[in-house]
Amino acid sequence: MRIVVTGALGHIGSRLIREIPFAFPDAEIVMMDDLSTQRYCSLFNLPVEGRYSFHQADVLTTDLASLFAGADAVVHLAAITDATTSFEKKEQVEEVNYIGSKRVAQACVIAECPLIFPSTTSVYGTQDKVVDEDCPMTDLKPQSPYAESKLKAEQLLQEMGDAEGLRFVICRFGTIFGTSIGMRFHTAINKFCWQAVMGQPITVWRTAWEQDRPYLELGDAINALKLIVDEKCVRSPWTYSSRATVIIGFIKRTGLVSPACKCRRTCLPCRKSFFRPGLGSSSRSVLPGVARCSSIRP
Repeated sequence: MRIVVTGALGHIGSRLIREIPFAFPDAEIVMMDDLSTQRYCSLFNLPVEGRYSFHQADVLTTDLASLFAGADAVVHLAAITDATTSFEKKEQVEEVNYIGSKRVAQACVIAECPLIFPSTTSVYGTQDKVVDEDCPMTDLKPQSPYAESKLKAEQLLQEMGDAEGLRFVICRFGTIFGTSIGMRFHTAINKFCWQAVMGQPITVWRTAWEQDRPYLELGDAINALKLIVDEKCVRSPWTYSSRATVIIGFIKRTGLVSPACKCRRTCLPCRKSFFRPGLGSSSRSVLPGVARCSSIRP
């Protein structure tokens, strides 16, 4: 078996490449990363059981088809994932997350290998009802350039599946939290934990104080990806679920672990308005489980 992982040194990738050897013994693991975030440490102390090769390469410029040749699966994790800062670099987010994904998908068509594409529940935006992968396009309300780029890439894969026979799976992951060598701290749970242990105040936007948000523990995300690879990209749609978390509840639990932890609410900057006005304790945003896989094309 040959598995290619783009963005292999990041938050998800650095954990995935360490678990593949035990889930798929003797698998060849092709790691690809442009090292733009300089996570060199993700390459340290890899399991001796793994058969690894590393390619410092950019999805925007590399000959991907030759790299994907003979692959049983391509897990495309290379992306700009920080929704908050995506407003400040819209063109770069579009180029990496959409154009990069398009090049990856085109290479998968040429190499005749299936593509596993982690998207995001951010494509749902703010909702006042339960939504899932079966909701109509009109219910998808991405509210950041990051989410817009992921939804646009999803639509592209659907089109390429119909027109070019691309085999693919789309996973709409909730906000990832949990530890890995390449972990990041820009997302809520990881950031809150860091602030708590460092004795820093946890800052929460007022509109998000009692809002339900979908979170996905990293180990659960890895298990989902391994299952998809093991099932060789099953055709029927399926949902991988986890519970939504109310921010105030998490903050209270954090306080039990770190009594010195303090929390403050702050007003939401208008230019970064991810949440629609009026959403508070009387109208919670409940999103679906945390992952979605589209129908795979034969």
